[in-house]
Amino acid sequence: MTDPTWPRGIGAPATRALTAAGYTSVEQLAGAREHDLLALHGMGPKAIRVLREALTAQGLDFA
Repeated sequence: MTDPTWPRGIGAPATRALTAAGYTSVEQLAGAREHDLLALHGMGPKAIRVLREALTAQGLDFA
């Protein structure tokens, strides 16, 4: 079962990484640095791409 908090395409390891880092929504990622997110265990380039697209759709972006 997928977590409705995160966009479709985010895998379970990336979801766990974001949750463990204290993120609970895509909006909270606005202003976060991609480099910092990629350093999280379980976060990969595909997850970053999907999250960037979700942020852009809301008029937001990474730092």
